[in-house]
Amino acid sequence: MRRPLAALAIAAFTLSLAGCGSAGYLLQSVQGHLAVMRAARPVPEVIADEATPAALRDRLVLTQRMREFAVRELALPDNASYRRYAALDRPVVVWNVVAAPELSLKLKTWCFPVVGCVGYRGYFDRAAAEAYAAELRSADPSLEVSVYGVPAYSSLGKLPGDFFADPLLSTFIAWPEGELARLMFHELSHQVAYAAGDTEFNESYATAVERLGGTRWLDEHASEAAREEYARYDARRRDFRALTRRARERLQAVYASADSDDAKRAAKLRIYAQLREEHAALKAGPWRGDARFDAWIAGANNARLGVQAAYDDLVPAFMALFEREGRDFARFHAEVKRLAGLPADERRATLAALMTSATARH
Repeated sequence: MRRPLAALAIAAFTLSLAGCGSAGYLLQSVQGHLAVMRAARPVPEVIADEATPAALRDRLVLTQRMREFAVRELALPDNASYRRYAALDRPVVVWNVVAAPELSLKLKTWCFPVVGCVGYRGYFDRAAAEAYAAELRSADPSLEVSVYGVPAYSSLGKLPGDFFADPLLSTFIAWPEGELARLMFHELSHQVAYAAGDTEFNESYATAVERLGGTRWLDEHASEAAREEYARYDARRRDFRALTRRARERLQAVYASADSDDAKRAAKLRIYAQLREEHAALKAGPWRGDARFDAWIAGANNARLGVQAAYDDLVPAFMALFEREGRDFARFHAEVKRLAGLPADERRATLAALMTSATARH
């Protein structure tokens, strides 16, 4: 591919991911993505390099086993994604800016020509993300804004050639085995089915794939130590999900009520105080002092809870669909892809029916 065409493809893609903003914003998106791609080296080359630490070499070997498993067992794409490795000089690859109104969990959206409207705006530089968040707060002081780091992102398989395929990154390569597998399966699933403008559909589907695939990997290919490590990690994450789900449900009930805005604000304060109290009780009790979620709780607001909902709320529907399709990944992906192509109202009606069936079974 000639460089001008490559630059055009990158520009169109990053614009669609990040928003139709200023030329400066587009430039940082293009430069940031290209910098990640340029840093990537073929995994066999990194493994063969004598300068590669043994721990990293072992992890890279493990990822290639996971990659083959994803194709063979999960019917995920067999392409150049996660066949290269990029060492970055930062703890995350992108910082996302999200925002929500004072009395709603509905995320502000930015709309793009390829992926539709999404509830985030991404930056490859943290200072730039924080500056944009400050702009949003200044323009509308009632808006609740959050900036959070992202360890990986998917190019959705939209860019041509192996050079642009999603690489493994230093931002997640050292994660526990179960978490590493889940992340790879999640991001690969975005290349299978993607509904433009429906973040909740896309992320809940990918979350379902990561949970199903991660469980199968751990059960069939991981060591007992890796399974035990994951069980400890996941138990507290499930506690955290339940904790924040309760807060979302309470807030949604308040925001949807006929109460005055002042009454809603007072109830909101009580719900967030309860969230902090329940977190403190978990930390002091079964979590044995685990501070992993302290920063999230300290910065909890409508935007953070809104993002979490996008990844969680429709997962039971996709789990029910997987069962309906005979636990066959190829059939499951095909049906999700069909749903992604439906009009939004029809797609949501189908998911609502699946949610009902999932609830009935439990």
